[in-house]
Amino acid sequence: MTSKDTVLEVNDLHTYFFNRRGITKAVDGVSFSLKEGETLGIVGESGCGKTMTALSLLGLVPKPAARIVSGEIILDGEDLVQKSEKEMRQIRGRKISMILQDPQTSLNPVFSIGSQVMEALGVSHKFARKEMVNRAIDALRNVRVAAPERRMSDYPHQMSGGMKQRVIGAIAISSTPKVIIADEPTTALDVTIQLQYLQLLREIQQETGLAIIFITHDFGIVARMCDRVAVMYAGRIIESGDVRTLFNSPTHPYTQALMASVPKMDRTERLFAIDGQPPALFALPEGCRFAERCSHVRERCFQEYPPILQPETDHDVSCWMADPTWDQAPQEAVS
Repeated sequence: MTSKDTVLEVNDLHTYFFNRRGITKAVDGVSFSLKEGETLGIVGESGCGKTMTALSLLGLVPKPAARIVSGEIILDGEDLVQKSEKEMRQIRGRKISMILQDPQTSLNPVFSIGSQVMEALGVSHKFARKEMVNRAIDALRNVRVAAPERRMSDYPHQMSGGMKQRVIGAIAISSTPKVIIADEPTTALDVTIQLQYLQLLREIQQETGLAIIFITHDFGIVARMCDRVAVMYAGRIIESGDVRTLFNSPTHPYTQALMASVPKMDRTERLFAIDGQPPALFALPEGCRFAERCSHVRERCFQEYPPILQPETDHDVSCWMADPTWDQAPQEAVS
């Protein structure tokens, strides 16, 4: 049973690809919740399952190769996994929406900005033409697009990258959803525009109570934007908690390695890099998936996947190091 202010709850979600190599477990048992007005950051290396998790929430996994095998996605008390494609068309945009990372490929170059914003409105609501135009103008104004009435007739090539990203945001929030997934929305923006865009998202969230899932590689953005953070590796969340806890006391060796990889202005020594590569998702090991790259590894790590442990309140980690008996256990030799 979800709490009153929880708008989204994901329980043991599995999304697999079925191909000639076998079964690729892109999302393999992901669970998290999101409250009204909260921002959850999801971080991890490329290929760890962040974007596939987001596409699963929207029911947009690439078919027929991929499908949601099991799990629950509870949005406003309804399980989205059980919804048909026709039902999901009424939910996308209206209740949950997504800001894609590249505005260059997210906007159609042959349609005006106004027609693309109105198309998003038309899918989720039935408005008269005049009402549709007014709402599209309001959506552009809400994301601080200057002279929105004039911009309605512009085409994507007439806008800068930052302005196009604002248009993508306008499309996402035009139907006032309860949850927005922002998939690396600042990747194509320069640093100054990044700051403005993040501040804009924060202002919209404060005004509307919007819940945001922020997918990013940038720990600076996590520190600025997020209330909680989930670290993904090889299709699973391996550590989660509030931002302050994870920044001050990361427990999983992978989280520690990600933190150590962040460049610092006062650092003069060689930058830290994590050795090796993540395991292939179609041939996952039986034990901990980070074991081959971990400097703290023991024999037990290769034999058994660690359960979710809680070293402190609201801080979950899947690592044998969080087990109180870890230090007492003998350090088996690892070949």
